[in-house]
Amino acid sequence: MPRVADHDARQGQISAAVQRLIVRDGLAAVTVARTAAEAGVSVGLVQHYFKTKDEMLLATFTRVNGQFTARVAELANQGEADGRTIAEMLRQALAELIPLDDVRRAEFPVRLAFADRAAHSARLAAVQRQTLEGIRSRVARAIDNGTACGEVPEGTDAAQLALRIVAFTEGLALHTHIDPDGTPGPAVLGALDDQLGRVFTGSCRRARRG
Repeated sequence: MPRVADHDARQGQISAAVQRLIVRDGLAAVTVARTAAEAGVSVGLVQHYFKTKDEMLLATFTRVNGQFTARVAELANQGEADGRTIAEMLRQALAELIPLDDVRRAEFPVRLAFADRAAHSARLAAVQRQTLEGIRSRVARAIDNGTACGEVPEGTDAAQLALRIVAFTEGLALHTHIDPDGTPGPAVLGALDDQLGRVFTGSCRRARRG
């Protein structure tokens, strides 16, 4: 177990260094030598864990997604405990994809770098596609749950609406990244609320009202 823990810690240390380089200087700055210097480890240690730049980027992308997933899970647990509606919990989850604070602003460039690299790598493209399918699937499940509790009209095509909602959220995220001054948080979240309000038009029978 100590060896496994050390292995994970080392990979996390190197992935964190890759993320800092991407945020500060872009993907072109991610080399074995610069990553080693940023992480405070030897070049040989980086090469022991990662043979290629794509492997370093994949590990960093996976780390960022893991952080996102953990935050969403925590929000969902708290939302259920507080009796929030499904629409409210979905809004919180989707907002975690939008770079509205320092944590999310440090994650978004990794997603962009991964998307750019995936355009030229079948392996990375497959991971990107699976990640996106997973997000759409979770949103579709939330819509189905909304239908079951009364927030979403019967007969709603959850998959189609999930595609629309996720694409809309990604568009908001990109605009927020490119033009943070022109996309204040309240306006961005208001736009997300408006989009979700077109789908979640009813009241959840199970939600507690404060």
